[in-house]
Amino acid sequence: MLTGKVAIVTGASRGIGAATAHVLCNAGAKVILCSRSAEPVAEVAETLNSEGHTAVSVAADISVKSEAESVIQAALDQFSQLDILVNNAGIIRDTLLVRLKDDDWDAVLQTNLTGTMYCTRAAMRPMLRRKSGRIINISSLVGLVGNAGQSNYAAAKSGVIGFTRSIAKEVGVRNITANVVAPGFIATDMLTDLDPEYQEYTIKQIPLRCFGNAYDVAHAVSFLATDDARYITGHVLRVDGGLVHV
Repeated sequence: MLTGKVAIVTGASRGIGAATAHVLCNAGAKVILCSRSAEPVAEVAETLNSEGHTAVSVAADISVKSEAESVIQAALDQFSQLDILVNNAGIIRDTLLVRLKDDDWDAVLQTNLTGTMYCTRAAMRPMLRRKSGRIINISSLVGLVGNAGQSNYAAAKSGVIGFTRSIAKEVGVRNITANVVAPGFIATDMLTDLDPEYQEYTIKQIPLRCFGNAYDVAHAVSFLATDDARYITGHVLRVDGGLVHV
């Protein structure tokens, strides 16, 4: 479904990012994997290449404008095109607002929102020239409903949704779509750090009675990257087991 396409996945050293890179490769795409951690993302790329895919790792901090732009340039240097951008990179600095340090507010907004903007803006130029492209931004249910102790994360992820809907209106005339995937409780490293009793309570609130996994999110991303989703833009696709209805 994605044969001949070139994709970038940020935050691809583990979890949702690594799973997304795998699913896009399985669909036929050539993938640039980006992460601040050079060794882990290189290992993911090596695994994909050993399976017969085409994957290239790039170490970059997308919260830094020049480094975010270098990731886009890497795709153009390697493959002379860019068709799909998946903005997945993100960080958390959780605490109640009264205890939140300015630096922790700034860091989360800079990576999760401004970094998404840096990558998207740079990617839009080659996409506009080709009059084709798929931009898929990973938000969170927290960006839709909020969560105590995550005011910075919620603000950033809510901002990603507004940002995506705005650019969808800007670039739709050039056959470029922009959508959001909003995961709920997904079994990644972040989730396993939660208190077991809270995990048990949360599962009871989910209609499907289980946490999702990284591939549940990755398959949603892959669908939005294909021509099957050509008439979907400015949309928020929740992958949450039915937990939230908004």
